[in-house]
Amino acid sequence: MDKKLASVLGALVVLLAIFAIVMFVFGTTDKLGPFNFSVDQATLPLRFAFVVIGVAIAFAVYLVTKENKAWEVDTRAVVYMAIGAALYAVFSYLFNGTVFVVPSLSQVSLRPAIAIPMFFGYAFGPVVGFFTGAVGNMFGDALTGFGLSPQWSIGNGLVGFISGLWMLFGSDKKKSMNTVLYVGGALALVAAALYFLNPAQANMTFFDPANNIFGDAPISLFAGISILIGFALVAAVRFAFGQNLDVAAAVTWGMLGNILGIGFAAVSDIWINGFSPAAAIVGEFLPAAGPNLIFAAILVPLLVAAYAAVQRQSGR
Repeated sequence: MDKKLASVLGALVVLLAIFAIVMFVFGTTDKLGPFNFSVDQATLPLRFAFVVIGVAIAFAVYLVTKENKAWEVDTRAVVYMAIGAALYAVFSYLFNGTVFVVPSLSQVSLRPAIAIPMFFGYAFGPVVGFFTGAVGNMFGDALTGFGLSPQWSIGNGLVGFISGLWMLFGSDKKKSMNTVLYVGGALALVAAALYFLNPAQANMTFFDPANNIFGDAPISLFAGISILIGFALVAAVRFAFGQNLDVAAAVTWGMLGNILGIGFAAVSDIWINGFSPAAAIVGEFLPAAGPNLIFAAILVPLLVAAYAAVQRQSGR
């Protein structure tokens, strides 16, 4: 077997095995030390099916572009996977749960830690980004104590995976970056338009103590238009750092990874939780993806700049 194929396939199989063990072995338990790995048993097979679909998407992209150097997974990359996943798990836990809750159809919170899989994918490649986002998010959710939504962890993995796909366009970084910006802008406009077409979507995290019910308020205007605000900030960073292609490309590709990865997770809930397409996009995707873009525009440049400084000091 080709060495590159073996390394990529091995990493994806290990990731899939981790999800399978956690979901089918620990998923029925309420608590395992500080972790809560519980998964809704009624939808467990369907959730795992979307995990497999996410991994299959990553492998399909590899097969189409397997000659590219982006797919070299060596010992150093494995170390980066472990570090990235650990960092993302810890910081996801610190900012997850009830710390900063966003009005949404389900449990969505502000997650500045999303910059971690974006950065690791951009700096170390799509496979590292995928592992960082998927495994890190799963363990972060388990630490939070609310149980797991594995399809959302895979969606976070796709955020990191797509952030690293700039490597496929090495010499055409600027041209590919502009294309990605246009595609991301178009998707952001479509998603925001759905909000204005469905402004009454219930905010299920709003609690009305007088009537003892959830969901008695619509999704806020900020949650609905946050993806446009985030895209505007990403576009501003892209052009403000026009001469610094590393910062501009990292933020731009991170934006696309966020839109497609979080979109994958939200759309999966159409089948898993029985949401309508409008509810999945307006009630879950927008409150999650919009704030993520804002954090990406602010934090990813800082991580890229810090990494570049470390590289300069080490003489790389």
